[in-house]
Amino acid sequence: RKMAAAGSVPLRVCHQEIVRFDLEIKAAVQDIRDCPGPLGALTELNAVVKEKFRHLRGRIQELEQMAKEQDKESEKQALLREVENHQKQMLSNQAAWRKANLACKIAIDNSEKDQLLQGRDSLRQRKTTKESLAESASNITESLMGISRMMSQQVQQSEETVQTL
Repeated sequence: RKMAAAGSVPLRVCHQEIVRFDLEIKAAVQDIRDCPGPLGALTELNAVVKEKFRHLRGRIQELEQMAKEQDKESEKQALLREVENHQKQMLSNQAAWRKANLACKIAIDNSEKDQLLQGRDSLRQRKTTKESLAESASNITESLMGISRMMSQQVQQSEETVQTL
């Protein structure tokens, strides 16, 4: 793209900073999209993005001011078109930022739900284990009582046998 008043150093610097902030915002939005959580990490990433948007808005306003100060109408109009394009790009970045935030929050919520469900499953498993232990103890008690009855019968038979002898 042809830069209006390309000889102007402040104008070149302003363009470079706008491009840099735009790329940094895109990278930060991708970081948000990939954020595994927790919410605190997401909040920190959002603070970084907000700050970059603040800087980008400032640079776009500077570019707009420089455009208004141009002597040649053609250069002024070219710069104002660039300002408009940068503003549209910034709006697009903001929409991507909102989508990334929403996706990240949903992923974090789902992850937390899964962890809660796993916790509930382990409680259910513990409860099941307690139930099976109680059942085993009951079975052992019944077996011992059965053995006790058999021994009692054996003793009784032995006594009868001794009496008979």
